[in-house]
Amino acid sequence: MRVLITGANGQLGYELIRSAPETIELIAATRQDLDLQAVNLREQVLALKPDLIINAAAYTAVDRAESESEVAYAINARAVRSLALAAAELGATLLQVSTDFVFDGTSPVAYLPDQATSPLGVYGASKLAGEQALAEVDGLDACVVRTAWVYSTHGGNFVKTMLRLMAEKPSLSVVADQIGTPTWANGLARVLWALARMEQRPKRLHWTDLGVASWYDFAVAIQEEAVARGLLKNAIAVRPITTDEYPTPAQRPAFSVLDKRSTLAALDGAVEAVHWRAALRTMLDELGNQ
Repeated sequence: MRVLITGANGQLGYELIRSAPETIELIAATRQDLDLQAVNLREQVLALKPDLIINAAAYTAVDRAESESEVAYAINARAVRSLALAAAELGATLLQVSTDFVFDGTSPVAYLPDQATSPLGVYGASKLAGEQALAEVDGLDACVVRTAWVYSTHGGNFVKTMLRLMAEKPSLSVVADQIGTPTWANGLARVLWALARMEQRPKRLHWTDLGVASWYDFAVAIQEEAVARGLLKNAIAVRPITTDEYPTPAQRPAFSVLDKRSTLAALDGAVEAVHWRAALRTMLDELGNQ
């Protein structure tokens, strides 16, 4: 199978590449290799002739998207449509990675894949527009996989930011009233490869690690596990605050836990789901060995 991975230099791209099955003929495309804003993106993809496209590239600067909506929509929506058109013409499958930010966070329970969407900001709206673009392409074999709070040893993310700040500052304040689930990119990559091996798959799925947390919970866990592993010398005070105490340009969902039951059923044991804290420990062990 010939597989095109976009965003090869990102967190998920990195994990997809290192976990790729040996039988895969991999085309790992960075921004320099494949410009998602190029007007001839469809033609470039047609020339590569992939059997499967995993779109791991995205504009993910949530706050900056509020002032850079044109770029956000170009990458998160229009580029997805070009990839979809190329995939349909080639008879290829497209796995599109999306986000919990397509929801407004008002649900009292975990969001189902088919639940009504209502993004609060440009980032979520642009990712939703990308999802909708897939439905407009006739004859396309595609699956949207929504995820949340992704981190890895590679690239920039909340875990590595917390480790840096905890080493530099005497104390930190972290938002405690936004609830979701951290996701190790390595686990997400393994799910995408499992979906790639299926002859048929649902059109829309959710994947994160197990459990729930606030950003404050996540930060406290990062510090506890990092101190235990010698990645941090000392623990500092971590104070919970409200969203109102930490205003940002983009509004974020207060509750964006994703219901993964349909994904687990589709995977049928092909990938083991683990609690987010167990995944965090594994990632920090890996970071400590680098």
